[in-house]
Amino acid sequence: MLFPNYINSAIVEKQIMDKIDELLTRGVDKIYPSRDALEKVLRSGKKLRLYQGFDPTGTLLHIGHMTGLRKLRQWQDLGHHVIFLIGDGTGQAGDPSGKTRGREKYLTNEQLRQNARDYVLQAKKVVRFDGDNPVEILYNGDWLNKLSLVDLLDIAGHFSLQQLEEREMFVERKKKGEPINLREFLYPLLQGYDSVAMKVDLELGGSDQTFNMLCGRTLVRNYLAKEKFVMTTPLLTDNQGKKIGKTEGNVIALNSPPKELYGLIMSLSDDVIVKAFEYITDLPLEEVKEIEKKISRGDNPMVYKKKLALTLTAMLNSQKEAAEAESYFEQAFQKRETPEEIPIVKLDQNINIVDFLVQQKLAGSRGEAKRLIEANAIELDGKIISKVNEVVKPGIMKVGKRRFLRLI
Repeated sequence: MLFPNYINSAIVEKQIMDKIDELLTRGVDKIYPSRDALEKVLRSGKKLRLYQGFDPTGTLLHIGHMTGLRKLRQWQDLGHHVIFLIGDGTGQAGDPSGKTRGREKYLTNEQLRQNARDYVLQAKKVVRFDGDNPVEILYNGDWLNKLSLVDLLDIAGHFSLQQLEEREMFVERKKKGEPINLREFLYPLLQGYDSVAMKVDLELGGSDQTFNMLCGRTLVRNYLAKEKFVMTTPLLTDNQGKKIGKTEGNVIALNSPPKELYGLIMSLSDDVIVKAFEYITDLPLEEVKEIEKKISRGDNPMVYKKKLALTLTAMLNSQKEAAEAESYFEQAFQKRETPEEIPIVKLDQNINIVDFLVQQKLAGSRGEAKRLIEANAIELDGKIISKVNEVVKPGIMKVGKRRFLRLI
């Protein structure tokens, strides 16, 4: 009777080893100080305390965040203590990562907490905040806003001016004659102190956060006398390096309605398909590499983009809603009832149909807008809009016979 138990134990052990290997490779850019050092710790069975921070300078998490969220879920599933950190403290300084110019305004702690109110609802589509080994939620304003002058001076004393000004985006700004706000200049120190305050063993973040995270590594070594691992994840970009996210204005929100989500994924450029499968889905890597080969051999990318759209829509919603979204897309676009590439318009909150038509120059006046509505010439997702005071919602809008807009 012991022999089968031994075999089962060996199988479980191999599965854990395979998951550790995937944790350290899939959707990973770099590991500091090294992959070998982190792997040795993980294979010893030690459970780590780790986090990723999200500054709520906007109200939406998007698919660009999914690379990190999927990685957090992998850590969680392996039994490690994962912290989802909301940066209502660091957000007040304004992260300069990826910014070629300084911010025009800075948000208050109250504004940032208001923005973050739905973050957990969005993130729970990927990670678990309840059940076994739930992700812990913390706010870094709880300690950063309590730092004294002496505390800040002591933190700053661990870095030189030369270290901080060598940051790549600051070098670029100086070349262009763009100012560097001292508020942004101090941001890496605040993010670095988060690791000390939470006494973490590892920080996870996008590759554009490397400088900030390494500052945390310095502070953990100096304050806590231990090593902090840093795991960076690659950014989801197209072949021109354009990031999928808020900075570039091409946000695909995690809480987008299923039909809208499916359509927005279908609007991504073809060169994002393979990266998206690898970074933000659970599709086996063997299948991902096979898709990459088929596309490079000349297969129609549309087939695989539909698979990606269906996969992500199901992950973030349900299989039923994903199937309905795919059916809608096929009927509306692939049967040529609607063109595949149509302009995307971001809706103003609670705008009515008359004001919207005038705003988008789809009607020359409010009177003309009303006449279009009365003539049943306006449709949203295939349904006629018949009320002049109807609030416009996300979807595909058809105006007359040939004009289309994707409303988000």
